[in-house]
Amino acid sequence: MGKIKETSTNFENKNILSTKCDQYYAANIIGGQWTLIICCQLAEGVMRFGEFKKSIPNITERMLTLQLRKMKENNLIKGTVYAQVPPKVEYELTPIGKELIPILEQLGDWGERHKNIKK
Repeated sequence: MGKIKETSTNFENKNILSTKCDQYYAANIIGGQWTLIICCQLAEGVMRFGEFKKSIPNITERMLTLQLRKMKENNLIKGTVYAQVPPKVEYELTPIGKELIPILEQLGDWGERHKNIKK
């Protein structure tokens, strides 16, 4: 799945919705299968790439790399690179990312209350 072309109707619709609905904007930033779990992991503290791989075993290295890059672009996380061999990068939530922690806790509470409800 590639990026949406800036000339597409879908891109234009996303931009319009993002400016008119703050919830839509926020959902686009934190949406996706992996973003929330990565935020939840980082709410506990700093992590390295290998630690993510161990704690989220079903994510591929490529997908983890893409998600971390997207989250850095959206200013949710930052990566601190240490000059050593092999390279060491530690990831942590930015102040903006840390603002998500109470929201993640509320989502968790909601999920716990409602996950066993059958239709």
